[in-house]
Amino acid sequence: MRLHLFTILLGIFVVAGCGRPFDVHTAPGFVPLENQTDYDWRATTPEGVVVAVRVVEDETRGDLGFWTQAVTLQLRDISGYALLESADTTSLDGTKGRLLKFGHDEDDKPYVYWVAIFAAQGRLFFVEAGGARELFERARPNVEWTMKTVRVRCDSFVAPVLASRTCNRW
Repeated sequence: MRLHLFTILLGIFVVAGCGRPFDVHTAPGFVPLENQTDYDWRATTPEGVVVAVRVVEDETRGDLGFWTQAVTLQLRDISGYALLESADTTSLDGTKGRLLKFGHDEDDKPYVYWVAIFAAQGRLFFVEAGGARELFERARPNVEWTMKTVRVRCDSFVAPVLASRTCNRW
């Protein structure tokens, strides 16, 4: 009996430690994509507007200001994006971040790219969205809704003693 109870408890704690280190909800009109290698989570509309989350593990170097400037310089100077707007943002769990909105033209077509940057759990979280401007503007309310559902700090039901640094779905 004790071994059976121990096995069940061990299974619960193992599951509590598994999963991605954030939580996000998929907006209506978007479908989550499977087997993404460049992203930890990604969803798309049928027209190709995407929202994604990318996590850089164990990144404790630099503060939010450093990473905001680094991303801006990379996208502007290296990739040719124009910074259109920069504003404070907050994740669903209250973590302060920065939202950068860029524009870019490809083959005479305007594109939109947004990236929100959060630092939490010794990680960097990049919440990205983009697509052709006309299509992006149609999907914008759902893009904004999805971005507002992101939690980068997650609590566990066993917190704080055995708290996992993951957001799990039961």
